[in-house]
Amino acid sequence: VAPVAAAVALSRVYTGVHFPSDVVAGAALGAGAAFAVRSLVPTRAQHTPPARPRAEVPALPGGEGLVMVANVGSGTSDRVRALCDALPDAEVVECEPGDVRAELEKAAGHARALGVCGGDGTVNAAAEIALHHGLPLAVLPGGTLNHFAYDLGVEDVRDLCGALERGEGVRVDVGRFASGGRRGVFLNTFSLGVYPELVNERERWSSRIGGWPAGVLAAVRVLRADRHPLEAEVRGRR
Repeated sequence: VAPVAAAVALSRVYTGVHFPSDVVAGAALGAGAAFAVRSLVPTRAQHTPPARPRAEVPALPGGEGLVMVANVGSGTSDRVRALCDALPDAEVVECEPGDVRAELEKAAGHARALGVCGGDGTVNAAAEIALHHGLPLAVLPGGTLNHFAYDLGVEDVRDLCGALERGEGVRVDVGRFASGGRRGVFLNTFSLGVYPELVNERERWSSRIGGWPAGVLAAVRVLRADRHPLEAEVRGRR
């Protein structure tokens, strides 16, 4: 927007509406406000990822020994192509959402490192399988939010490839849950109550009416519904 702003400033002086000093003062106020807001609400790029304990992981030059399973439902094709270019020796498996867990299990049987490209739900499934097989997990963000990968400082293919080829890894916490007869693990975030209901309702409608309208409709339907108090137990405490 800088060229547009400069053109407006010059036009104000040219037409005699403002003095040059007025325009300079206005520009200084605008830039100062922008930097003030940026310091109060820093962008993710300004944050340094928190230090985490190092893990012993194998270096994989060219990606040899990495099997990357990509969920095509998360719109991962561009990142997968970039990964193949950067790591020509890696094995990449692209699959539909319903086949992700089976492909992860298959990959874990012969991989030195298990890779996953997809959203937070896909990464959770991969973490469970990597734990079971005792494998390091390489995460390439490919979903909507990607909180886990971003918190580790992995934002694109270049970040991940550098860590793989240098053998750089960290240890992270993994949570376990049981709910309604279902058991699993989670990384980073676990939601209870209204929010998961809202997400499920939104997914039902998003393919028909679009994401934002589906979110509004889901919020209305979920918040109007009658529900019982939610009971949860954390580390034995009810």
